[in-house]
Amino acid sequence: MASRPERISRITLLIAATTASASLWWFGSGLNPHWWATWLAPLPVLLLASRVRKRWAALAAFTAYAIGGLNEWTYLHDVLALPSVLCAIVVAEPGLFLALCVLLFRRLVLQGRPVAASLAVPALWVSIAYLGALSSPHGTFGDIGYTQMDALPLIQVVAVTGIWGLTFLIAWFAATFELAWSRGFAWSAMRAPVLTFVAILTLVIVAGTLRLVLAPTDRPSVRAATLNRPADLFAPGEMTRITEGRVTAADHADLAAKVAKLQDWFLDGSRREARAGTRLIVFPEGNLLVFKTDEGAFLERASRLARDEHVYLAMGMGTIHLGEKLPFENKLVLIDPAGQTLVSYRKSHPANDWEAGIMRAGDGRVPVVGTPDGRMAGVICFDADFPEFTRQAAQGSADLLIVPVNDWRDIKDLHFRMHAFRAIETGIPVVRAAASGISSAFDPWGRVLGVTDFFAPGDRTLTVQVPMGHVPTIYATTGDLFAWLCVVGVAAGIGAAMFAPRVIAGT
Repeated sequence: MASRPERISRITLLIAATTASASLWWFGSGLNPHWWATWLAPLPVLLLASRVRKRWAALAAFTAYAIGGLNEWTYLHDVLALPSVLCAIVVAEPGLFLALCVLLFRRLVLQGRPVAASLAVPALWVSIAYLGALSSPHGTFGDIGYTQMDALPLIQVVAVTGIWGLTFLIAWFAATFELAWSRGFAWSAMRAPVLTFVAILTLVIVAGTLRLVLAPTDRPSVRAATLNRPADLFAPGEMTRITEGRVTAADHADLAAKVAKLQDWFLDGSRREARAGTRLIVFPEGNLLVFKTDEGAFLERASRLARDEHVYLAMGMGTIHLGEKLPFENKLVLIDPAGQTLVSYRKSHPANDWEAGIMRAGDGRVPVVGTPDGRMAGVICFDADFPEFTRQAAQGSADLLIVPVNDWRDIKDLHFRMHAFRAIETGIPVVRAAASGISSAFDPWGRVLGVTDFFAPGDRTLTVQVPMGHVPTIYATTGDLFAWLCVVGVAAGIGAAMFAPRVIAGT
């Protein structure tokens, strides 16, 4: 039995490690994460793993990440309008991830298997995160890999493994550092796990750097522009009310007049940009509203403009079916310079319960169509948070991915970063037109070609030269194979750990 000073020392260590991990997780997660804090956050509680009883090690990990995750509460509760119970589950989820990682890590360390222990933490983290994303209506939203967007050489790894390889590296670092620390940085004891990690990380960074340096610069390009709605046309809440189909006979005429002005705004803006030399014009998600009874007439006007100005129109449209249970068609309509409608795609993944309750969902297939300027594909906003879904564009050999988006102020920065990863994974340039967010374009290596923020003063129009053509990637071919390998490896590792004897005395 431990003496009183020893118990006090361990309690102090427990509190210090939990506090440190919670603080690092607070700054390394959420809507505006700091990349360095994400790498360090698991480390303090992993240092506890073999120094305290397993229940205390697991509790420290769970508590630290649950507290750190509270920085997402406002977004989950106020923006997504999730019930408090569901918010608590989402906030606590990473804590459960790390608690399980700590327990497996502890067992393998006590069995004298340091390399297996260092690999078990990232493999288990990826496995739980991936299986959770498969079953979650929010897809990969919030994965720790998205915190690393600014490290361009590093994030090129997602062209091979998807976002999961990046998540693996972050968790692997903490486990490897703990092993080195616990062995007093004695080279003979820590050589195998440290050399393995350093070799792989170096390979990833060098390969990513070469991928960027050797990227061609002579690709054909298309001048693209994104438009945005006028900020003062509708009163607060009016666009939402129209989208929900809550238009009464008394206010129909007034709202219909505003909708007509909105349509004129987008068509006039398209004509202006076309005459300035733009070839592709993209409207944000659901930004252009059309009553179903007027849709045919509007599409005829849009087709005529595209034909007269020799321009592609990729229109994020909200078609409203008044008086019906599901009144909202959230669509992307692509019209070519000949005035032909090439795509009329309905969003497949609603962003939250509100949208799911009013939206007519699509068929789950990403449209890819051939044009004289290359093959074009399109998804809508939250669709692009599901890497396997977006991968359909690469499988269709698309040369450009068009993504109309409707964000909120709170998530605009994080969501903008996430879609850069879709460009790298698929090897396809992305044009992202965002209402209430950041309109942007990325090349196939995830480099930002241009941005404009809806909330910044001045003109919200983005104009950018977009290189056309896809770059073959391993992820486009293999999909989430890396994540599945982690799942299989963890299952095998847990089975082995359950029956292997300890060779190091535990506490």
